Amino acid sequence: MKKHVHKITDIVKDSIADEMGIVSGDTLIKVNGRYVQDVFDFRFLVSDTFVTLLIERQNGEEWEFEIEKDYNEDIGIIFEEPLMDAYASCSNKCIFCFIDQMPPGMRETLYFKDDDARLSFLQGNYITLTNMKDEDFKRIIEYKLSPVNISVHTTNEKLRCLMLNNRFAGRALKRLDLLYEAGIEMNAQIVLCKGYNDGEELENTIHDLTKYIPVMKSLSVVPVGLTDYRDNLKRLEAFSKEDADKVLDIITKWQGICRKNFNTNFVHASDEWYIIAKREIPDGETYEGFGQLENGVGMVRSFLDDFNEALDKLKTHKFVYNKEKKVSFTFVTGILFEPYLKQCLDEFYNRFPCFDYEICPIVNDYFGHKITVTGLLTGQDIIKQLKEKKLGDYVILPDSLLRSGEDVLLDDITVGDIENALQKKIHIVKSNGTSLADIIGKFTGSIQNEVELYE
Repeated sequence: MKKHVHKITDIVKDSIADEMGIVSGDTLIKVNGRYVQDVFDFRFLVSDTFVTLLIERQNGEEWEFEIEKDYNEDIGIIFEEPLMDAYASCSNKCIFCFIDQMPPGMRETLYFKDDDARLSFLQGNYITLTNMKDEDFKRIIEYKLSPVNISVHTTNEKLRCLMLNNRFAGRALKRLDLLYEAGIEMNAQIVLCKGYNDGEELENTIHDLTKYIPVMKSLSVVPVGLTDYRDNLKRLEAFSKEDADKVLDIITKWQGICRKNFNTNFVHASDEWYIIAKREIPDGETYEGFGQLENGVGMVRSFLDDFNEALDKLKTHKFVYNKEKKVSFTFVTGILFEPYLKQCLDEFYNRFPCFDYEICPIVNDYFGHKITVTGLLTGQDIIKQLKEKKLGDYVILPDSLLRSGEDVLLDDITVGDIENALQKKIHIVKSNGTSLADIIGKFTGSIQNEVELYE
């Protein structure tokens, strides 16, 4: 194998690597006598119970470390490049690609189109199977890497070529058979575009994918996201209530078929379909463990259930609040989630009337008003729409607005920038029901006998 070296930038505290004396600034040369191409090779080679690492120290000396550990136990090394290689870009020109619809002037990294199988394995990204070399695909099977998350969109080969603008997109579906035969766990998604892969085409795709059960664990159906920046792109229409009803009827029908034949619902609608159709969000059991939560499938139900459970714990743990002095909150959210946030806050207030609140659903002027999810809000829209408002004692923003691990929003405006513009302290809360109940409880009262809020 070609020689690849990988710079180490951090070591997990108290990990095997930390105990062995490997440090940031060292370089990985070989694992078990082999050069490592990327994270696929590394994860496979270090999974064994006996591992040798050839490390080059910062002074140029090469040291060999022999490690005995549990099978699949993490060594604790963090590399300069998470994939230990360059990211694979996407050669498709999908008619629904969100990146092609983004406004100009955003940071350069947001315009990069990835379709990297390694990100599917590491971060849960969805891939089309069209941008992989045969060698990389064979390594997935050889190393038994799973799950692999796949953007199928349609099993109609000609239609898939059209929707992805790639003449090889239909042929790439054959790789589903190879993954199935190798027992590689899969999840799939369909981005639904009106007049393309909906209706009868949707039914056919669901039918075709059921043959991969149980190796294919789940299939999600999500509506295409449409911004105001679609000049020179294929004309696509937003889904109406009537359209959403038809989609949900198809999905409900196939959930029944799959339960009868495979003992699983298998296919799931993203929350937006229920909201567009003005239908009740299904109960938690429908989502079978919330396996596609990051794809917007069951997020509302998970949030509501977690919130109610946390609220019950407050009652159990004798939550004490000041009846004379109420604090006030301003909650920032997207248009789509506003009614569910209100439902939670009303329920909290009905049990513990210890605060006042206002919900500020932010209209997405930046991307366009068809974009209603909270995670795509920008700092400039928040500032513009809150600047003239009388804000509460506590201004609450969900962490889904932020770049992972940082305090920066999509338009590079920071939490600090928002605080300066509004002259108000901003409190960031995790985007789940438990954290919402937690922060209200924290600022409005206390627990008797110093009982912990959450066990």
